[in-house]
Amino acid sequence: MQASIQFIRKELKDLYPPEEIESFVRLIFSWLKNYTATDILLKRNDQLNEDDRDKLISIVERLKRQEPIQYILEETEFYGLNFRVSSDVLIPRPETEELVDWIIKDSPAPGARILDVGTGSGCIPISLKKQLEHTIVAACDISPGALKMAQTNATFNQVDVRFFQLDILNPTRQYLPDKLDILVSNPPYITNSEKKLMQPNVLDFEPHLALFVEDDSPLLFYRALAKFGIQNLKAGGVIYWEINEAFGPACVSLLKQNGYIDIQLRKDLNGKDRMIKARFLNTAM
Repeated sequence: MQASIQFIRKELKDLYPPEEIESFVRLIFSWLKNYTATDILLKRNDQLNEDDRDKLISIVERLKRQEPIQYILEETEFYGLNFRVSSDVLIPRPETEELVDWIIKDSPAPGARILDVGTGSGCIPISLKKQLEHTIVAACDISPGALKMAQTNATFNQVDVRFFQLDILNPTRQYLPDKLDILVSNPPYITNSEKKLMQPNVLDFEPHLALFVEDDSPLLFYRALAKFGIQNLKAGGVIYWEINEAFGPACVSLLKQNGYIDIQLRKDLNGKDRMIKARFLNTAM
């Protein structure tokens, strides 16, 4: 096994920083042999069989093409849970974990209805349902492939989340049968002009449908979400969004214009404006 570890380091040393390569080593052997970091140290003189060596070589070749390790292994971790991922869905990010954590720590009431719009892998609603068993959680996406993956993840993590197809920009049903307590979303928010700043492992492999918006309409999805919230949130219902760090004040202004109150703009662990929360006050009720 030591020779295999040296092979990984040698083949990737000019493409990735050392700490990322060591992370690859741990992930590969966890996936290949179910080894912990301690096992890697204690069993370094063990030999891999031919099948395992072939798999390892294939993984390294794909990493050399900048393919994300999560897509190669077809799995990732989010909020302490394991999720299947494919090129149909974005790889869940730490910033989204912070958004989920915010909702959980706000302690929604028993029976609260939660909807995640643009669910992708299902990481948001599944993590919420796992932690908030007393809530009623649903999620939607425009992509059939994403919905299939999300349902697979819900089944694997043994949670009851209802999934349905919806294009939030052109919803066939503007009104849901039951009013929501929470509307959460991590929609596309990266402008096309930001593509030049992105790494190949994101730009070449992750689904552009879930990433990008036109430069002349960076708040496209947030406008649709604000309108959808007006139509479907209970009086006093709450929205939570993940946002582009460049458009925090613009999102605050958008929410104010649409009658939302108690708006909170929150920074992530890197000090960037990445999350927003607001309450819907339906004065007509």
